[in-house]
Amino acid sequence: MKKTLPLIIFLITLSLLGLILMQASWLNNLLEVRRAQLFTKVNEAGVNVVNDLSKSVSDGPVIKMPKHPPGFKLRNDLLKLISPPSIEERYSTDEVYQKLRTAFNNEDIGHLKFEFAVTNSNDEFEMQSSNFTNAFWDTLHNKTVYFPVVPESGTDIEGLGSVEHLIVVVPDFKKQVWDSLRWIILGAALFMLVIIAAFYVTVITLLNQKKLNKIKSDFINNMTHEFKTPLATISLAVDAVKNEKVQQNKEKMLYFTGIIKEENTRMNKHVETILQAAVTEKQKIQLNLEKTHAHEVITAVLDNYRLQLEQKQGQLQLFLNAKNDLINADRVHFTNVISNLIDNAIKYSKENPLIKVTTHSTNKVLVIAVEDNGIGMSKETLKHVFEKFYRAHTGNLHDVKGFGLGMSYVKTVLDAHKWNIKVSSVLGKYSAFTIDIPLCRD
Repeated sequence: MKKTLPLIIFLITLSLLGLILMQASWLNNLLEVRRAQLFTKVNEAGVNVVNDLSKSVSDGPVIKMPKHPPGFKLRNDLLKLISPPSIEERYSTDEVYQKLRTAFNNEDIGHLKFEFAVTNSNDEFEMQSSNFTNAFWDTLHNKTVYFPVVPESGTDIEGLGSVEHLIVVVPDFKKQVWDSLRWIILGAALFMLVIIAAFYVTVITLLNQKKLNKIKSDFINNMTHEFKTPLATISLAVDAVKNEKVQQNKEKMLYFTGIIKEENTRMNKHVETILQAAVTEKQKIQLNLEKTHAHEVITAVLDNYRLQLEQKQGQLQLFLNAKNDLINADRVHFTNVISNLIDNAIKYSKENPLIKVTTHSTNKVLVIAVEDNGIGMSKETLKHVFEKFYRAHTGNLHDVKGFGLGMSYVKTVLDAHKWNIKVSSVLGKYSAFTIDIPLCRD
């Protein structure tokens, strides 16, 4: 698992990057094709319009003039009289616009915005749309196409076949190309997000699986050690009890049977802890709430640990400063919470442990704090301190007894009561757990 997990993540990442690059290349090609497609359709629409305009300006009578000698010129007033009508003379700006819009619709590009103008043979504007001037001069963002309007028939007189031009400008051409592909791009982006999300979930699942495997291994190692020691002690005590000399000595018999009972109690406690963890995982804790004086529970729990502290040459400082200690609590679970906090403080203390338990109250809340002078916790440990089976690394796995279930149980019980707990710690100096409990209302 240690070697295959990085390889799996590397391969998935490589595949994802390849897919992203392929999508980017595909999108770029699609944009080029779409840009060329739209430009071709704009050209076709423009050609259709100028063909229509060419027919219109050629509807007048055909004038046949005899051949004239070189240098012969008609008078300007005569030229004006016999010249075919211009686009401006036959159509209004709105009519030309409607012709272009119809042509765009016929080419299936009706969504495109455009501006237009018509110029005469001297490149003077005969007509133009309202925003044509601004669009025409912005050559960076806009696409401009010129279409000559050539009459289909006319006079054979030189100068009469003057050419007008239809100018079509598509504003923000690139943006309109993007807009035309909006749903395709959004679909591709959504597809990529789904793949990335699936990749993320896969990696997180693999990392969690790796973490669970490590937790399982640690739990099995701890459980083996925790049961192996009392079993070995019981085995030695049983062998001793079988000895005839021991059987004849009442004091030794009581001593060895006491050891057997003590180790048996110890194993039963471990079994109950594991079963309790299993129950809290499968279902919510059922609370039997009753009015409870917190100071009574704290004092009773501490009495059970005084002998253990004396054996370690430790001290217990108790400051019950709360004026009001009446709370609604499940007395059994609340007792277990205080017991777990004290037991945890003793476990992770140095030589000559100093355990400080204090209480104080406000108008609404009882605050209970349990502080030790132990090995403290790192920032990483603080993040996981309430996770099931999690145990801070202390060098040797078996330096501290337990399964890593105590703090998880504490958090589960407090959550069931809807109480809050805060943790502060400095590595190598101390750890402090603070519980906020709503007081009973009179």
